[in-house]
Amino acid sequence: MTSQPPPSKLPFTEPYKPHPTRPRFNWKLTRFFPLLGLLKHYRAEDLSGDLLAGIIVAIMLVPQSMGYALLAGLPPQAGLYASIIPLVIYGLLGSSRYLAVGPVAMVSLLVASGVGGLVASDSPDYWTLALTLSCMTALILVALGMVRAGFLVNFLSHPLLSGFTTAAAIIIGVSQFKHVLGVSLPQSEAVLETLVNLVEQLPKAQITPLILSVVAVSILLFFKQVLPKWLKSSALPPAIKNTLQRSGPLVVVFLGAMVTWAWRLDQTLHLKIVGVVPSGLPPITLPSFDPNVWSALFPSALTIAAVGYMESIAVARSMASKRRQTVNANQELLALGLANLGTAFTGGYPVTGGLSRSVVNFEAGARTGLASVFTALLILLTVIFLTPLFYYLPNAVLAAIILVAVTNLLDFGTLRTTWAYGKEEGITWVATFVAVLSVGIENGILVGVATALGAYLWRTSRPHVAVVGRVGESEHFRNVLRHNVSLVPGVVAVRVDESLYFPNAQFLEQVISTLVADDPSVNQVVLICSAVNYIDTSALHSLEVLVDNLRVSGIQFCLTEVKGPVMDRLRGTHFMEKLGESCIYLSTHVAMQKFSGNQATPSA
Repeated sequence: MTSQPPPSKLPFTEPYKPHPTRPRFNWKLTRFFPLLGLLKHYRAEDLSGDLLAGIIVAIMLVPQSMGYALLAGLPPQAGLYASIIPLVIYGLLGSSRYLAVGPVAMVSLLVASGVGGLVASDSPDYWTLALTLSCMTALILVALGMVRAGFLVNFLSHPLLSGFTTAAAIIIGVSQFKHVLGVSLPQSEAVLETLVNLVEQLPKAQITPLILSVVAVSILLFFKQVLPKWLKSSALPPAIKNTLQRSGPLVVVFLGAMVTWAWRLDQTLHLKIVGVVPSGLPPITLPSFDPNVWSALFPSALTIAAVGYMESIAVARSMASKRRQTVNANQELLALGLANLGTAFTGGYPVTGGLSRSVVNFEAGARTGLASVFTALLILLTVIFLTPLFYYLPNAVLAAIILVAVTNLLDFGTLRTTWAYGKEEGITWVATFVAVLSVGIENGILVGVATALGAYLWRTSRPHVAVVGRVGESEHFRNVLRHNVSLVPGVVAVRVDESLYFPNAQFLEQVISTLVADDPSVNQVVLICSAVNYIDTSALHSLEVLVDNLRVSGIQFCLTEVKGPVMDRLRGTHFMEKLGESCIYLSTHVAMQKFSGNQATPSA
């Protein structure tokens, strides 16, 4: 046996000392600007990866951002403006190397819902309110980051988010049919109302935008599903393959604009087109600071902040885990918040991290946040020099891009999985899905949160409680209904598999009282607390009542396997004075040895 050094000599007992050549200020600066820390070890191959990823993401983002802006009820240039400054800010501040920030379908829908409920989409105040929504979202995210409260969004469970995104995808898809059919519809979140309006407008539908949409969707599906299979066996470099696979939106934008221009479809067939897209640098804009406006937009801003951050952090962590990297959740709050603050003053609207673009960014070889900076520079060049090319772009083509993009949001598979695993989580999915479709987005999320919390309270209010016995001659104690165990006469050992708090305090008391009433020979009750992480005052009071009632009946009550943090809270309480330290045992085995005198009887 090799000898071990004394504890005082172990290397990890030495106090941490900052490196003498690294000033403390610079250390903090690299924490706030993660990109600066990465650039210290930047290599030539990193530059090529970032540049290629930036080009490919820009190819995707230009048509997508214009389409998402129309979905938000804004002119297409708003989507382009929202894809410049925010990307630079996030590239400098974000802790994720691969997250691609910009306009996304979900947030665009939330903007249309929040702002559209206050003013009409053709109102001159509409864009100002969208800027205000960006500013409010930014302040919420930054505030959460400053107080390190990113954990709050964990209250949005996975089934809730899945049900929400699936319903939102349906709302987005239905909202684009007006562009596909070339008809005008009033703004509405209610799917049934929109469908009714569509049916009423069918006699006015135009065949030209429908044909363009069908052709555009077919081309996009070809690039998405067929082309990758063809390229898989080709000898082309991976970079070329990635670029070709992701260029579908750009191809349909080019073809749609060329066909419209060649046959003057906007004049001969009255096809609705994007029209003039202003060129030049993004403008300096100001949000509204009217308290009434802020009060009206606050629910939408809170929803965008929560949903946007959840989507971003989930994508960022997924990408980072594939390269054994980490993501700082609170730094992400600050980065996303300041990115939204940047877009509020440069003519954009709220942004967040997008799943599809982030995956492309990752697969294209991005190494650092410089990939986002390169994407922003390419979009800036597009805004300055290439916007005249978008004049003849049909709205129907942008609608086709959105329709194909939101198919990734449909997630009925999660419903099947959660329903099979746990009905209460499946109910949360269904409740959120139905509520979002029927009563709107913000109210639908509130219904989902209430359903999820209600399901949690119901589940924990009736925790699993098991009577246990010894397995063979071991020190393990298991459920008498599942294992062949031995019991100690006169002793009932109960394990509760949940923390004790007000919803389940009375339940545990009733279970133990029933067990005692059913067996007159019981003179000792052992409560095993191995799964108890917390005991609140209501549960503590219930335990005090239980101790008193059992003592009147001549029954002793004791606790075993109490965790340290729980024991720390119990010490000094009236309950401990009543129970006594001698009635708390380190393990169930020690307690049962004392009570049985090493004798046990087999269970039935």
